[in-house]
Amino acid sequence: MRPGPLIDKSLLIRFEHGLDPKHPEASAVPASILGYGEISTIFEIAGAEGTACKRMPLFRERHQAVAYEALYREYCGRLREAGIDLPEDGTSVLEIEGRPVVLYILQKRLPPERFGHRLLHSLDAAEVRKLIGLVVGRIARVWAFNEKRRPGLELAIDGQISNWVWPDSASGHLLYVDTSTPLLRKEGVEQLDPELFLKSAPSFLRWTIRLLFLKDVMNRYYNPRLVYTDLTANFFKEGREDLVPAALEVVNSALPPGTPPLTFREIEKYYRDDKTIWKVFQAFRRFDRWLKTSLSGKRYEFILPGKIRR
Repeated sequence: MRPGPLIDKSLLIRFEHGLDPKHPEASAVPASILGYGEISTIFEIAGAEGTACKRMPLFRERHQAVAYEALYREYCGRLREAGIDLPEDGTSVLEIEGRPVVLYILQKRLPPERFGHRLLHSLDAAEVRKLIGLVVGRIARVWAFNEKRRPGLELAIDGQISNWVWPDSASGHLLYVDTSTPLLRKEGVEQLDPELFLKSAPSFLRWTIRLLFLKDVMNRYYNPRLVYTDLTANFFKEGREDLVPAALEVVNSALPPGTPPLTFREIEKYYRDDKTIWKVFQAFRRFDRWLKTSLSGKRYEFILPGKIRR
């Protein structure tokens, strides 16, 4: 079933017409920032409180956005087949003359204090361990799904702790929210056009990213060991490296047979390398925005993250 819009389209159109990507809070229809990802920003539009918006200005033609929208819907449906619960969601494609075609991915806003990275700072040790176990168990459902469906169909997942919402500590109910990058393979062929990843990158860096990093970034989310590595390294980012040993116990027990166990030192190195790469990447994106807006007088379409605590 096609997801509903969640927001009246006329409001989205007014927002898009008056959007200031550098200062979304000062747009004609203001927006408040809910959170930052590595690539995109999640915000809430005035007049549509209760809905989290992710804006993706990636497309030259409408048919490209529609194809992405269809792949997104299939990805969400397949995740549900695999046993992953998702929040209520919706999509909308907008076209404004002289600008890229924009796809909005919309989700019901969930309590911010119940996101995994926030819970690391509010739950006791036993509850945190339960949360880690629930997250690892949900990720394992994706691998079990892939084992049954491969090579015809295979799903990827970004298992970072910040991508999960635990509405109630007394239950085992868990929601996965990071669905906007629909990575899935059919007969071993990636269905998402990898060039779309490069749209938000500075033009002077795209050939380097394409050559050195793009394949690695897309492939890592199909690899159980790398997904669990990324999940555990997230505890460093959230300032809870003291929880890494407990996380490693849970994660290592879930690794496929014959897979070498993860170690604290390995996780720490992964985190430091990843931190450096993303800090440099975001600095180049800000420089690219300055080049376009200050020197060329052009509009920079992406809403860049503020300072991300690492």
